[in-house]
Amino acid sequence: MNGSTITEFILLGLSHSCTPQLILFTCFLACYITILLGNFLIVVTVQAEPRLLHSPMYFFLSSLSLIDMSLGSVAAPKTMANLMACGYTISFGGCMAQLFFLHLFGGAEMLLLTVMAYDRYVAICHPLRYMAIMDRPRCFRLLMVCWVGGLIHTTIQMVVVAQLPFCGPNVLDNFYCDVPQVIKLACTETFVIELLMVANSSLLSLPCFLILLISYAVILATLQGHFRKGSGKALSTCSSHLIVVSLIYVPCVFVYLRPFSSSQVDKIASVFYTVVTPALNPIIYTLRNQEMKDAMGKLRNRCLFFLSGVRGQHA
Repeated sequence: MNGSTITEFILLGLSHSCTPQLILFTCFLACYITILLGNFLIVVTVQAEPRLLHSPMYFFLSSLSLIDMSLGSVAAPKTMANLMACGYTISFGGCMAQLFFLHLFGGAEMLLLTVMAYDRYVAICHPLRYMAIMDRPRCFRLLMVCWVGGLIHTTIQMVVVAQLPFCGPNVLDNFYCDVPQVIKLACTETFVIELLMVANSSLLSLPCFLILLISYAVILATLQGHFRKGSGKALSTCSSHLIVVSLIYVPCVFVYLRPFSSSQVDKIASVFYTVVTPALNPIIYTLRNQEMKDAMGKLRNRCLFFLSGVRGQHA
């Protein structure tokens, strides 16, 4: 429909030798298992602990875990299949699907991190009104805004990319399909398209980043000199959020907020954005959060008690 004659793309991947590819496969598999199990454990823990389930912060944290599981599943399975086969190919439709879901989940995650910063701002700066402001209906509305914002962002990207003609070459210098590399292969002048894509990414990421900076600046100013009971816990929670925000935004700056290029730095940034960060998020939030560790301990004890009861019945 758009004049394209290409039916598949060849991905150059991260290595051209089969031996390093097997090592990379092991690393990707370990990260993907961590993404699925770690984030699933957070969701189950929050759902199993009533005190966490009714907390806005943990409602958003479990939503972040669901997004991370989805984001990590966009590129990792296909990449692992290609690594095992020592060959990188993806169909045109599969490439467009990766583009769509990558920016849907990525956009929703950026907006959700901003909402989580706002949640911490209300909790720390307006503690007496916190539960009234962040009631469950408002939390659901804010979560819906995140998903709708991600959908609008990725729809704009797809509308532009879908109109481009692709008639060759069909080699992408990456391990998955993404906007910068795909646009470079279009059989037309792409300078204006690249500027449009950078502007679209900037309209999503820069306001979110500014809101995050302002929120945490106000939070730190509020906590300064008031390290009473609870302030240390609040500071630990905020520091966890800041680590996650850094892991998300720093790679995005390299990939999306500058003129499109192709380099090893872009590939490393892409690995962090699609695989490493979704795997690290559950580790960061659990290791630095005593409430999560306590809730996971209770969940483990319940599971052990249930298993011992089942064994006793069979005996």
